[in-house]
Amino acid sequence: MNKNKLHVKTGDTVKVIAGDERGKTGRIVSVNIEKQKVVIEGLNLVTKHTKPSAKNPQGGISKVEAPIHVSNVAIVDPKSGEITKTARRTNSEGKTERYSKKTGEVI
Repeated sequence: MNKNKLHVKTGDTVKVIAGDERGKTGRIVSVNIEKQKVVIEGLNLVTKHTKPSAKNPQGGISKVEAPIHVSNVAIVDPKSGEITKTARRTNSEGKTERYSKKTGEVI
């Protein structure tokens, strides 16, 4: 299991840089640190067949967002709108903050 932090977190706007969804942007809904995967709102949709149950008596087919590996997404700088790499530094209060390597501004 990998306990390292990832360069993205829930709520970040990211651009997919590899795979079937390449070039599309979206907001991160959830992050799985152990598997190093993220679920992006409205991207990488897969068809899921649901068996009829008490909660869903009809059953049927639904579209669900599948996870994408973290290495296939790049964070989008909120100010410039371009993709950027992130790094960490400590601010004046001693807290760790993420910042854009292109602009140097806190993300």
